[in-house]
Amino acid sequence: MEEVYNFIKKDIELKPDDIIVIGVSGGPDSMALLYIMNEFKNKIGFKIVCAHVNHNKRVESEQEKIDLENYCKENDIIFEYIKITKWGDDNFHNEARSVRYNFFEELVENYGAKYLMTAHQGDDLMETILMRIVRGSTLKGYSGFSRIVDKGDYKIVRPLITVTKDEINRFDEEHNIKYAIDESNNEDHYTRNRYRHTVLPFLKNEEANVHKKFLKFSETLLENSNYIDTEARKVFNKVFQNGALEVDKFIQLDHVIQTKIIYNILERIYGDDLLIIGDAHVELIFDLIKSNKSNSVVHLPNNVIVIKSYNELTFSFDEDEYDTYEIEIERIVNLPNGKIIERVEDSNDTSNYTIRINSSEVKLPLYVRNRRDGDKMEVKGMNGRKKISDIFINEKIKISDRNTWPVVLDSEENIVWLPGIKKSKFDKKNTEEYDIILRYY
Repeated sequence: MEEVYNFIKKDIELKPDDIIVIGVSGGPDSMALLYIMNEFKNKIGFKIVCAHVNHNKRVESEQEKIDLENYCKENDIIFEYIKITKWGDDNFHNEARSVRYNFFEELVENYGAKYLMTAHQGDDLMETILMRIVRGSTLKGYSGFSRIVDKGDYKIVRPLITVTKDEINRFDEEHNIKYAIDESNNEDHYTRNRYRHTVLPFLKNEEANVHKKFLKFSETLLENSNYIDTEARKVFNKVFQNGALEVDKFIQLDHVIQTKIIYNILERIYGDDLLIIGDAHVELIFDLIKSNKSNSVVHLPNNVIVIKSYNELTFSFDEDEYDTYEIEIERIVNLPNGKIIERVEDSNDTSNYTIRINSSEVKLPLYVRNRRDGDKMEVKGMNGRKKISDIFINEKIKISDRNTWPVVLDSEENIVWLPGIKKSKFDKKNTEEYDIILRYY
């Protein structure tokens, strides 16, 4: 584990006033990372926020949460926790990842954290790369994940990426680190587990340091992907304007650049859900571009449709796949997405899940509905009006959630709140005058 300590010392600039959010499941990997960072905390003096998600899939989860919370209390670590009470119909692992990272990013924003750390290790990287090779992905996708990702306001850091699961287990044993065991990791009906139990042992037997070879492979692919991305950006706005791809200009580009542009468009639409797009979907788009038919359609996951009309290729949603709704807000509203909006008497919450409104500044009654084409909102702290569709993309809201996501507005169609995402100019601080408090949960 010396490599991990050296990486943190040399590559991560830790200062006493820093705040670090660490995603901790309670398993051997994340507990090792929490232990290591706590050692640095005690020497340097920064703050750690332990972010724990109870996926509510195992009976042991509640006790594991209690044990982790007690560990944090004993070590002067801030403990933050959410429990998932309802899962959707999506792939569990994709949905779980989305929930975790939304929670982590919310904590990063709330605490003003400099780093978000996760416990991904060398075996995880190998599994991810192998799975994507078999399934099909982009050049960037084939690289798995990076040791450091610059997100602008903060960085995602994976300090354990250079070590294996076996090394971490030995470290835990040597330092008497207690951790939870998720028995589902032994079940081979999960694809990742099959790679873990069959392919990785074979590779490690062939080459003990194979995880480092995969890391080098990952870094090389990412370097090449970044270069291609730079070149693609130079021409992107020339071929993709006003939501449409100009086919005659597009087909003149090199195929590598073409592919990158297609994926860049899809990334704008899908955000973190881009992993559900495979090679076969991209090939369908290329077939559509090459088609001699003037009007053709390709259907992609999550109700996305690609339409070729003469020289243009447009990306939109299949509007027939969801129902519209509009409900007056009185006291409690049960929403189609399974969530609730409630008018409450008091709340200390200042997040985007609660809004305070002065009724004299809006036209009552208030309503909640799903989005409409052309919806715009004056976001608090920003100039001008911003499209709701752009907000969804920027906030990486899943495609499948966008058409049912609640939009709160007054009787003059002024949007006052995107629950859980953004507040409008109508939001009031605790110290200002307000007479309406709405909570989303």
